[in-house]
Amino acid sequence: MFIYEILATIIFLTLLPFYYIVRVIQKKYLYGWREKLGFVNPPDLGNKIIMLHGVSVGEVIALENLTKKIKETFPDYKIVITTGTRTGQEIAHKKYEKIADFITYFPFDVSFAVKSFLEKIHPSVVLIAETELWPDFAYQCKKRNIPLFVINGRISDSTFNAYKRLKFFFKHILKNYTGIYSQSIEDREKLVAIGAPPENTEFMGNLKFDIKKLDVSIDIGKGDNKLIIAGSTHKGEDEIVLEAFKNVKAKVKNAKLLLASRHLERLPEIEEFVKKINLSYGFRSKGDTFKDKDIILLDTMGELGKMYSICDFAFIGGSFNNTGGHNPLEAAVYNKPVITGPCIHNFKDIYSILTHTNAGKLVKTPKELEEHMLKLLTDEKYYTEAQNDCFKVFEAQKGALDFVINKLKSLLA
Repeated sequence: MFIYEILATIIFLTLLPFYYIVRVIQKKYLYGWREKLGFVNPPDLGNKIIMLHGVSVGEVIALENLTKKIKETFPDYKIVITTGTRTGQEIAHKKYEKIADFITYFPFDVSFAVKSFLEKIHPSVVLIAETELWPDFAYQCKKRNIPLFVINGRISDSTFNAYKRLKFFFKHILKNYTGIYSQSIEDREKLVAIGAPPENTEFMGNLKFDIKKLDVSIDIGKGDNKLIIAGSTHKGEDEIVLEAFKNVKAKVKNAKLLLASRHLERLPEIEEFVKKINLSYGFRSKGDTFKDKDIILLDTMGELGKMYSICDFAFIGGSFNNTGGHNPLEAAVYNKPVITGPCIHNFKDIYSILTHTNAGKLVKTPKELEEHMLKLLTDEKYYTEAQNDCFKVFEAQKGALDFVINKLKSLLA
């Protein structure tokens, strides 16, 4: 480990000026570089601290329910959230501003940065979401008797193949972790295969699936109609959805559409698109219903989540542009099949699970979107299977949050 520390520090300091120059040339800022070098400035946190790390957007979102549960279960402990990216920081501040006691960047994995970070934060326990293996950070935690866990662990096939060749190296890193808890049995087997101690490596399920159905009652005149929801749509997607819906409705007369834009300021623009397809439409804020409307524009705040409970299936937006998709589980938890476009990098792990079954479908083109919408509306056997697959997926993944909380109870009690 001493050799690694020396080499890592030399390489880091050698490359840092070049990295800085490249970022300047590209006109990009060095977000969080002071904090990543270990120059963090936390408030007085005391000596009872639970630290959670999510490198970027997907991981930060995955930690939300767990963080809330930790706050509720361990009220005497302060919570520190770290991320590795600027977008991760933005989401962390948005979601955890009233929950976390300190939000900052994770340190570079070089000895001086890690030591400085741990001396200023001195966490009681560290939970790292998914599978980020930082040799020096793990070593320094072990040296200081700080319990360190990987939670929601996963490892892709490509990463696994690369890591397996370096098992002799990773087994020395992984022994410094107190526990390594995976999203799936397959992920556990992969982690053990690259050197994780079998006795400390367990299957826990996926935290992202630990969401609850909202207890709601909604009447917007759905009746016996088939309701499609297009949720969290972005610029460029509304036209795609509306054109697909127009063609689908020509074949399925009782099809209805609830369109929920991610940005309400775009409603005038969207209304113009709706007018062009010559279908009746209304607005949620005006009390319009599907009794006499084909399309309702959801122009109220905070209602989309509960609307998924009454749809037949949903298209999840942010996926036909570069947004990276939105959370499909808000619909799937109600056993509603979901459709997404091709850009889903923020939720790729969730979609990987859903699309291995009929619970989710990734479509690459507007034509494919139209075809799959029609299939869900007309193929009753397929639709029932898709609903059942939603239920099965949640059954297979549930319990992850309680798993982590129970581990913390045994450690911190």
